[in-house]
Amino acid sequence: MRLSTKGRYAVMAMADLACNSSGKPVALADIAERQEISLSYLEQLFGRLRKGGLVKSVRGPGGGYLLSRAASEMRISDIILAVDEPIQTTRCTPGSPAGCHNNKGRCMTHDLWEELGNQIYLYLSAVSLEQVVERRVLGTSGLFRDAPAAQ
Repeated sequence: MRLSTKGRYAVMAMADLACNSSGKPVALADIAERQEISLSYLEQLFGRLRKGGLVKSVRGPGGGYLLSRAASEMRISDIILAVDEPIQTTRCTPGSPAGCHNNKGRCMTHDLWEELGNQIYLYLSAVSLEQVVERRVLGTSGLFRDAPAAQ
């Protein structure tokens, strides 16, 4: 799967915004410092997030950004897709009948990787920003919950 810094940083910044807003706008410079992300990169990402309807900007002194809706209503997949980050696990273009081989054929494992991409999207669609902020993601599969302590 390809998930560049665009998607990861957008989710990190949105989680920071959700944590630190308390109903007041948060300056991108503050998010950049806390998350160790370039301010100019964050400005680009937040332009896309604003166009995607996920954040609102407030101008002037004390300005910054606010979430456009509750963190419980915002899905991680919304954030990733808003910054034009495709959730892609195949080499070929998603939805295209042409495959990744030189003869435009699909490889034997194409369906496997395409379904993996679908499952990743379904998972990210099932996780809210609120769950990330409240650290309720780890262990939701049951693999990590109530693990016995190491002796």
